[in-house]
Amino acid sequence: MTQSRSGRAFQLESGGQTVDAYLAEPASGRGPGVVVVQEYWGLVDQIRDVCDRLARAGFVALAPDLYRGDRTDDPDEAGRLMMDLEIPRAVRDLAAAVDALLRRPSVDGAKVGCMGFCMGGQLALAAACHDERVGAVVDCYGIHPNVEIDASGLRAAVLGVFAENDEFIPNEQVRALEARLREAGARVDFKTFVGVQHAFMNEARPEVFDAASATEAWNDALSFLRAELG
Repeated sequence: MTQSRSGRAFQLESGGQTVDAYLAEPASGRGPGVVVVQEYWGLVDQIRDVCDRLARAGFVALAPDLYRGDRTDDPDEAGRLMMDLEIPRAVRDLAAAVDALLRRPSVDGAKVGCMGFCMGGQLALAAACHDERVGAVVDCYGIHPNVEIDASGLRAAVLGVFAENDEFIPNEQVRALEARLREAGARVDFKTFVGVQHAFMNEARPEVFDAASATEAWNDALSFLRAELG
C-alpha cells in the first residue's frame, strides 16, 4: 500500500535515448542494488511502492520505464503495450539500469539483483541471461509470450514465486522452466503458493491480492536478495 513516497524521478541512458525511471535509496545511505521490472501496466505507483519498500529494507532500487511513458489500468490496453514492447530494447534498458546502479556510490557490491512481476518477471530472467552483473533474480509469476529464455548464459541465482491457480502459467510450465534452468547449471529455488492467483502480490489488485501469501513471498525475496547480494 502506498505510503509517503521516499524515492524520486531518475533518468538513465540506453541506446542513445534518455529513459525515465524511479529510484529509491535506503535511509542508511547505501545498500545492494536491485533493478525492479514493471508489470504490463507500466511504471505505475504500485511499482514505485515496490522500490520504496525495497529501500526501507536496505536496498537501492531502480525501476526503468520500459514503455517510455505509457501506462494504463485497462487490461486490454496493457496487453497491447506488452505485446508491442521491443524485447531487445527492453533488455538493453535493463542493462542500462544495471549500469546506472553500479555507478552509484550508494550501491554496495559488484553485482545487483533483478526483481520483476508478471511480464517483468520474465524480463528479469531474460536480462540476467544476458548480463553476468546480475547476481540474483526474483521472478514473480513471470510471463511474456515473446520472451525466450536462453539459460546458457545465466550466472545468477533464481528465486521463482508462482501461484497454484495461475490462469496464465500452468503448473507444468513452471516445472518445465525450473528443470531447464537446473539443466543449465543455475541455482534455483521455485516456490508455488497454494490457493492463490496470478499477481497475488499486487496489493493494487484486490481481486487477486492475497495478503498472507504476499507477505511470505516478499519476506522470501528479501532473504534471498540479502543472501545473494549482501
